[in-house]
Amino acid sequence: MSDPTGTLATPIDHIERPGTRKGLVRVADLAREREVERIVVGLPLGLSGHDTDQTRETREWAEKLTERVKPIPVELYDERFTTAIAARSGDTRTSEDSRAAAVLLEDWLALHGGEIG
Repeated sequence: MSDPTGTLATPIDHIERPGTRKGLVRVADLAREREVERIVVGLPLGLSGHDTDQTRETREWAEKLTERVKPIPVELYDERFTTAIAARSGDTRTSEDSRAAAVLLEDWLALHGGEIG
């Protein structure tokens, strides 16, 4: 989750099994509860940069999420290496998945932060 200025990303509790119907509903509910302006979804490209089965599954999930949270935009963003970076942080207060999501968002904000608001 980013701060209102789009400058800082902070890990929040991860959502168990977001790929399930219940997980999808929880992500959509969380977006509405927190009044988010955009959802950035990590896209698990292969190391070569090409799509994998997991990439295709993520694209399908993001399409379902887009339908559920309209008019909130949903954007896919390359997540390669975010877990490795998060693992090196040494922070054990949040899950590695949550830290990886924060790394992904920080990277996205660095490139697109001026688009917020």
